[in-house]
Amino acid sequence: MNDAQLMRQALDLAASAADDGDVPVGAVVVDADGVVIGTGRNTRERDADPAGHAEIVALREAAADRGGWRLEGCTLVVTLEPCTMCAGAVVASRVSRLVFGAFDEKAGAVGSLWDLVRDRRLNHRPEVVSGVLADESTALLRDFFASHR
Repeated sequence: MNDAQLMRQALDLAASAADDGDVPVGAVVVDADGVVIGTGRNTRERDADPAGHAEIVALREAAADRGGWRLEGCTLVVTLEPCTMCAGAVVASRVSRLVFGAFDEKAGAVGSLWDLVRDRRLNHRPEVVSGVLADESTALLRDFFASHR
């Protein structure tokens, strides 16, 4: 599957998060062969978990699938630019590629406010692809927040 197809899967997960009252963010982790080994969606509201971000949920599932925390060769596809916590988890887990949709000007840590994943002081820097199906990701978020105001 290509990045856009994987992003569509992440968008479906994001929509299911919104159904539970969570901010609609979805994530998919694929291994080097393109096999999905982890999926996630925001679960902060549902699980009362401050770390219940889609990326963290997907990375945990991928690590469990692999039987270890190192996710070299894997790609994380997420509908929204990761925050500092999630960008740190991308670096810590050694994900090789990060693909995201919408930029997050309020909390983004992959270029918007900070650029944690490309900080040369860190021991790992994944390849970053941004803006994949950004309009669809942005619309999902905009519609969610419009209905919650």
